[in-house]
Amino acid sequence: MASDRSTDLEAALAACVKGDRGGLRLIFDLEGGRLVAVAQRILRRRELAEEVVQEAFIRIWTHAHQFSPGRGSARGWIYAVVRNRALNMLRDGKREDLVADDRLETLRDAQQMDEIMSAWHKLDRDSRLRECLGGLEEVRRRGILMAYVGGFTHGEIAGRLKLPLGTAKSWIRRGLLSLRECMA
Repeated sequence: MASDRSTDLEAALAACVKGDRGGLRLIFDLEGGRLVAVAQRILRRRELAEEVVQEAFIRIWTHAHQFSPGRGSARGWIYAVVRNRALNMLRDGKREDLVADDRLETLRDAQQMDEIMSAWHKLDRDSRLRECLGGLEEVRRRGILMAYVGGFTHGEIAGRLKLPLGTAKSWIRRGLLSLRECMA
């Protein structure tokens, strides 16, 4: 499936080069949510992340001709555009926080976790995935949701769950194995 998505993204970029807006729509449909999550992790503000992704899509549309399959994947190129736009915004100082307080950071983290956990609670009650996720220990379920819903890296998950990096990685790996067995 990952190779299909990669092929789809390459084809979508090629469509953008030809002026076909369907290519840009496909990129948005396949990656839009994750791109916003990446930008939000960098900027820590949803509205700025959405602004960055909008700017990035304009840049993707106008610079798709610069993508070269020989230098990397289409997905990597698209994510680099978003990451670079977010980092530029940070450097330009548009992300000035009105309240630079540890408490505010704690509230943001709690809000992020609520959003991530709500994704699990929003699953259909009769869904096999919900049942399988429910069968996992809470910390392992949380780690998997942080990785696959929130887009956090293993290091970020380890930091937020206050676990050693190796422990976080192995818990996520074992949790995924349990999910795979349960779903089969």
